[in-house]
Amino acid sequence: MIAAKLWLQTRTLAILLAWSAVRLLATEPPVADRPADAPRSTAASKREYFWADELVFHDWRIQRNAVLRTCRLVDGAGKTQGAGSFEQCRIRLEEIKHERNLGPMKGKVVLILHGLAGHRAACGPLAQDLQEHGGYAAFTLTYPSLFEEVAGPAQSLDSVVRNLYGVEEINFVAHSLGNLVVRHYLGDQTDKPSGRRPDPRIKRIVMIGPPNHGSAIARSVDAEWHENKYVGKTVEQLGHRWSQLAPKLATPECEFGIIAGGTGKRFGFNPLLSGDNDGVVEVSSARLAGAHDFVLVPALHFRMHQSPKVHEYVLRFLRDGCFVSPGRRQPIPQGDSRP
Repeated sequence: MIAAKLWLQTRTLAILLAWSAVRLLATEPPVADRPADAPRSTAASKREYFWADELVFHDWRIQRNAVLRTCRLVDGAGKTQGAGSFEQCRIRLEEIKHERNLGPMKGKVVLILHGLAGHRAACGPLAQDLQEHGGYAAFTLTYPSLFEEVAGPAQSLDSVVRNLYGVEEINFVAHSLGNLVVRHYLGDQTDKPSGRRPDPRIKRIVMIGPPNHGSAIARSVDAEWHENKYVGKTVEQLGHRWSQLAPKLATPECEFGIIAGGTGKRFGFNPLLSGDNDGVVEVSSARLAGAHDFVLVPALHFRMHQSPKVHEYVLRFLRDGCFVSPGRRQPIPQGDSRP
């Protein structure tokens, strides 16, 4: 009887969380959470969920549509200034660079990726902090987290990195699913027999609430829900198809730190998950052997990347390679993924 009740509760929670993710499609991000170049209208905001950034240049972006596979060039106000193939949009961008005398990018860049059903606008405050207090050129990237398997956004991320001409240093900060996109990208760029390695400009990575070992909630969702047109592909990879996705995810060779959410006690925010957790991701799933540092914050999963304390940790790790201080680092040694 107890087992049946627990199963029903877990199943119900999974469906509610998945449904909440779908409802985000109809929600305009709060004005305070939007970066300056985010689209303002509700309709434009919802359309963002179908696009993946393929190139960023200052306020300009070339994006690919997950359904139509066509590309568009958008300016800092979110207005389309060109459309067609990637090459056509790139040529148009080169014309605009010449017309407006736009200089090349340089210095240190941070690429910020949102999580499942997220929107890059929610990462706007973090990007602003990194720019104002760290001197980084911070770009919030969008990708169709609901409509493509992780491999698709990973390929788009590769395109973004390859087109960062003139930049001397690249860092990643990702929330939740965005970390798997980064790890998939690193896996795609790594081939030890041939000596192939990811871009040497990549310096550090900060993972916020990463489901590094899959999702217990996704595993509880049944096959019918996996086929849902909104959340099917990604949720299935995080759950029943995790064994197929995991081998494609690389452990970063550069310095990386993990920020996990939890209570710091035996039980987390969600009693239906095992051990400490942030309400969605278990601490044991967030941990990844090889991490240069690890820190636990008392924050819920969906708001963790908006926490001022998390922003402070992110900035310090990108700058110094530690969350608190060198002497208080908590590295996760190889072979150890304990909570």
